[in-house]
Amino acid sequence: MQVNPVDLSKVKTYSVWNRPTKVDYSLLAKVPNINLPLYEFFDCLPHLLKAEELMLAAQRIAEARLRQRGVIFMMGGHVVKCGLSPLIIRMMEERIITCVATNGAGSIHDFELACFGNTSEDVERGLETGMFGMVKETGETMNRIIIDGIRVGCGIGESLGRGLRHIAPRYVNLSILANAHRLSVPVTVHVAIGTDTIHQHPSCSGEALGAASMLDFRRFAAAVATLNDGGVIINCGSAVILPEVFLKALTVARNLGYPVKNFTAVNMDMIQHYRPMQNVVMRPTKTGGGTPISLTGHHEIMLPLLYAAIQARLRALVSVR
Repeated sequence: MQVNPVDLSKVKTYSVWNRPTKVDYSLLAKVPNINLPLYEFFDCLPHLLKAEELMLAAQRIAEARLRQRGVIFMMGGHVVKCGLSPLIIRMMEERIITCVATNGAGSIHDFELACFGNTSEDVERGLETGMFGMVKETGETMNRIIIDGIRVGCGIGESLGRGLRHIAPRYVNLSILANAHRLSVPVTVHVAIGTDTIHQHPSCSGEALGAASMLDFRRFAAAVATLNDGGVIINCGSAVILPEVFLKALTVARNLGYPVKNFTAVNMDMIQHYRPMQNVVMRPTKTGGGTPISLTGHHEIMLPLLYAAIQARLRALVSVR
């Protein structure tokens, strides 16, 4: 079949000055001067795409801090493994973060770092010999603290934080759990039975784990209720557990009469997974108004960058007050 070429001489054109565009010269990056203060670096970023989203996230977190709105930081275990505990502790001290939620792995890595100054074993090596996750001290101590804690009405997060402060190991100053307890910042731990190494130990009590994690869920739902009108929820590195927990906690809060609308939802990870994008970023903001933000990159780079950007925005906001 013969196909005749189209006649391009008949196409319609129009002036560039009548064309809507997404990029113009005013949005371009500025060359940073390394001799100037760090906060001025952020003024050099282009006002485009993810640079704009980074600064928007920093702006919303800074505004939440000044307006005393909730800023909940949900984190997977890799936030600790990437060496970011001192940063999270500082953000709690500065009341930038008002609640921390983590999964079982996050609590284990934090606990080991506080007690031994190290964490994160070679999984393949331990799996081959059947000794993966079988460190005696971690399993026995954490399980005992959780069991003792629920007896006096403490969830996993509070129990471990209080327990670490009581034990006072050498590196306790590096513990998010212990420092959250010191600062009276709520910290909740959300476990799925069988997913964490301490569940393999004979000292583990499923009854205590379930009751303590359930209490933490209820406390987390109370924290979610503080997000209304300017709060921020941040999910950093949890692909399944915490996004699911957040969605249910948000439902509970709204069901009990808390509006929980018009908040900012931020997901940070090295790749954007389906569940965090839907359950943290998209569905909650679509159903209650708010701002969805996704920032892709490695935790050890992105979190320090976000913290510095928050400080820059706080400086700017305070200066105009």
